[in-house]
Amino acid sequence: MTEGPLVYERRGGVVTLRLNRPETLNAMNEAMMAEFERLLPDIAADATVRAVVLTGTGRAFSSGGDQKRDRGQEAERKLFDDDLGGGVVERLHRCILQLQRMPKPVIASVNGIAVGAGCNLALAADLRIAADNARFGEVFSLRGLVPDGGGSYFLPRLVGVAKAMELIMLADIIDADEALRIGLVNWVKPVHELQAETDKLAERLAQGPTLAYGMAKSAVYQGLEMSLEDVLNVESRNQAIAGRSQDRAEGVAAFLEKRQPRFIGR
Repeated sequence: MTEGPLVYERRGGVVTLRLNRPETLNAMNEAMMAEFERLLPDIAADATVRAVVLTGTGRAFSSGGDQKRDRGQEAERKLFDDDLGGGVVERLHRCILQLQRMPKPVIASVNGIAVGAGCNLALAADLRIAADNARFGEVFSLRGLVPDGGGSYFLPRLVGVAKAMELIMLADIIDADEALRIGLVNWVKPVHELQAETDKLAERLAQGPTLAYGMAKSAVYQGLEMSLEDVLNVESRNQAIAGRSQDRAEGVAAFLEKRQPRFIGR
């Protein structure tokens, strides 16, 4: 486990990345996002990592960009080898792309307030499980700003254009039940059960056919911008790869032997 503004935790095939600035409600600064950006490529490349969880420390998932941070030299200096530099938004956007391209499932476990860029970081995950005390909001307009972190992309695709415009323009905070009703999150759980329910979901995914998950994820996200014919071509290519995988052979064997499959992600 690492410490600092972003905590890295590993348990079996599940990696948890925990935003760790509870004194600011896990507001994002350059150091936090640089650590995020540094870790994601290694997580993506590690075949033994089967699922990724994003969450926060304390009573917040993230309150978005830190409005009180020093926007001086720290925003531009490099914080790790091969760092491209840049401020919070530039780093966040590179992380969002890496999460979408991550060839394994990503879960946002929303443990409290998730507003602004913090809300949109949660939307970049493949699945969202929220505590019943979680709150969500596209609050950018309250500061004269526009959504970043992919909000303009994710929000209309999850809740529809009209609802997305309502949330963006009015900047209302919605509770977890409303987020579930409009399709912003997949599940809402009592706050005291969130950790256990997140662990259960992550472990279930980690035991699944990660290779197939990764290709299905890529096809879904690419398919949002493609014609039906192009999507069918992608599916044919992916199915040919999946059909030759060890997981496919294990799936068939498990079916014939009437047992649960033991997938390895290859």
